[in-house]
Amino acid sequence: MALRASRRLFTSYLHKRVSQAPFTGTPTTILRRHSSSSSSSSCSNSVPKIPHWPKKGRLLTGVTLGLVIAGGAYVSTVDEATFCGWLFNATKLVNPLFALLDAEVAHKLAVSAAAHGWVPREKRPDPSILGLEVWGRKFSNPVGLAAGFDKNAEAVEGLLGLGFGFVEVGSVTPVPQEGNPKPRVFRLSSEGAIINRYGFNSEGIVAVAKRLGAQHGKRKLDETSNTRSSTSNDDIKHGGKAGPGILGVNLGKNKTSEDAAADYVQGVHTLSQYADYLVINVSSPNTPGLRMLQGRKQLKDLVKKVQAARDEMQWGDEGPPPLLVKIAPDLSKEDLEDIAAVALALRLDGLIISNTTISRPEPANANPVSAETGGLSGKPLFELSTKILKDMYLLTRGKVPLIGCGGISSGEDAYKKIRAGATLVQLYTGFAYGGPALIPRIKVELAECLEKDGFKSIHEAVGADCR
Repeated sequence: MALRASRRLFTSYLHKRVSQAPFTGTPTTILRRHSSSSSSSSCSNSVPKIPHWPKKGRLLTGVTLGLVIAGGAYVSTVDEATFCGWLFNATKLVNPLFALLDAEVAHKLAVSAAAHGWVPREKRPDPSILGLEVWGRKFSNPVGLAAGFDKNAEAVEGLLGLGFGFVEVGSVTPVPQEGNPKPRVFRLSSEGAIINRYGFNSEGIVAVAKRLGAQHGKRKLDETSNTRSSTSNDDIKHGGKAGPGILGVNLGKNKTSEDAAADYVQGVHTLSQYADYLVINVSSPNTPGLRMLQGRKQLKDLVKKVQAARDEMQWGDEGPPPLLVKIAPDLSKEDLEDIAAVALALRLDGLIISNTTISRPEPANANPVSAETGGLSGKPLFELSTKILKDMYLLTRGKVPLIGCGGISSGEDAYKKIRAGATLVQLYTGFAYGGPALIPRIKVELAECLEKDGFKSIHEAVGADCR
């Protein structure tokens, strides 16, 4: 196959070179002139001259053709997994170029690349030890993408295709809003951190619903086609409403809204049909007054209203999507106790721990950029968010599934979150710096950590440091 492809390529190349030669007249005329050139000197001026390629040009052309033919022949002999690995590793060459761009421009470009399929697609199966079931949903792995990256659900399919076990879009507000003035995203590259004050910039629930609806319809059509062509139902099918992975939808409130509960309820009514789980975001530091909703009374009232809005809708056999709350890392012991009490009393389906911090943990505090207003994410947040995660696991006695988020940039980091009580984990800043190549690396390292300590599954390791 490779030989035939190489032959076609070589033939096409020669044809192109010949067709570019300055021949005049019809093919028949040219042949006649050429055949009579030896016997008639008067016709010698009519004979087309073969273009003379410079020596360097011939050498470069030969080398290029040789590499293409050899590369094509070799690629045809390697397995799909090896080639997939090459594609992910190749992104390491491109990712540093994003650092040359403005942070928000780089963010938009990354989302656009995923939306248009300009990113590698994971074809290799995840290590079986990473598979787990949460809320009745089957995850092929516990590594997800946190909200804030794909705010408007533009690139769900491309991001899931990178190999994430789940992707969370948003935060989505009822009415479109621009967010805070620019500049509003700042890198602390040497610390592996980012400060942002986006302020819930969102295209609104209508635009997001249209995108998710179109994707949901495509998914159902594909499932129907696959069902007709499939002869076996023995394979375990991972994924949810968006495709091969699980889709979470993170809901926010508008900056000028006076009724936060009404905003979240509107989000539930419009978007919950497309979500495998829903998140109430009450912890962004960039929307005035939002974190006040984490108080015991305020949170209890809010969760009750949102749960009621979800439960009053009609659901199929899968039931309603689980409802989670995302909390801040800047909470006192009393605040954590109040949130845990609400979560247990109202049987909340889960908590995400945590959002960005308004503090500036070491070594970020030594960077002049740390003076910028906004929430800090990345490596300096890891210790703080992991401590809050462990505290919440103990307060809820392991009865509430937790998603660990904050500062993960390796498989070992993800493993520490799981041992501290997380059932699932999320990346954001680590992905922004590490690019697509980070995802398979984290999964491989996480599987190695589990096997090294004798765990046979993710569930066995959850909360291991709290026992």
